[in-house]
Amino acid sequence: MKLAKEREQLKGMSVQELEKKLDECKKELFSLRLNSMTTHVKDYSQFSKLKKQVARVLTYLNLKRSS
Repeated sequence: MKLAKEREQLKGMSVQELEKKLDECKKELFSLRLNSMTTHVKDYSQFSKLKKQVARVLTYLNLKRSS
């Protein structure tokens, strides 16, 4: 249910909004990687969740750009 809602939100975004979302996700992933090197990360599943989020945003961004 949560994933479907997120997909609908991504579909409704403009190219600029998707680029902003992509930038935010990449920064968050970078920050998580940095924290994993310096301190203990409580939830390592966040890595895969963020990678999937980046892939979703890129997919919708490419769809918007191609059409």
